[in-house]
Amino acid sequence: MWAYLGAFLGSFAVDLIPVAAPPAWTVMVFFILKFDLNPWIVLVLGVIGSTLGRYLFSLYIPKVSSKILKPRKEKELEFVGKKLGGSLWRTWTFVFIYTLTPLSTTALFTAAGMAKVPPDRTLPPFFAGKFISDAIMILTGHYLAGNAGDTFKNLLSPKSLITLALGLLLLGGILFIDWFELLQHKKLKLKFKIWK
Repeated sequence: MWAYLGAFLGSFAVDLIPVAAPPAWTVMVFFILKFDLNPWIVLVLGVIGSTLGRYLFSLYIPKVSSKILKPRKEKELEFVGKKLGGSLWRTWTFVFIYTLTPLSTTALFTAAGMAKVPPDRTLPPFFAGKFISDAIMILTGHYLAGNAGDTFKNLLSPKSLITLALGLLLLGGILFIDWFELLQHKKLKLKFKIWK
């Protein structure tokens, strides 16, 4: 029983971290394989843990970011996050589709947290998209591990590394793009001096 709790806490922890951490599905696959757990129970507990982790992340990230980011960059992230506060269905659709991609949701919840977007705008579609994408990844990971012999080799596959690189590029885009210039003047401009 404690192994199920471990899967929940592991998924919670990786989605609470503001830096690039392994995706929650890798934690879930690890617990399924290591302790021969029911994948569907782990999936439900893991997605609940991830959702709770992202919720708490969006609550504390404005306090952390104010200590490490320049005020202008904070305002830009708030501006981007406020775009998530528009039409409920448009926001839900965007968050749901984004969550289905293999990209990290750190950037999404950073912007949402900075703009103080209400959780009902981000968490329900995040939970639904995460459930679907993690189910696919867990079942695929479970299959590959059962047929490949070395789980960690699969985690360092070109696909995993490319996904991590794309996630870091997206996070870098959120942080280093001058969003005022892009959204107000339609000009792409990068600013690398964002730290205090």
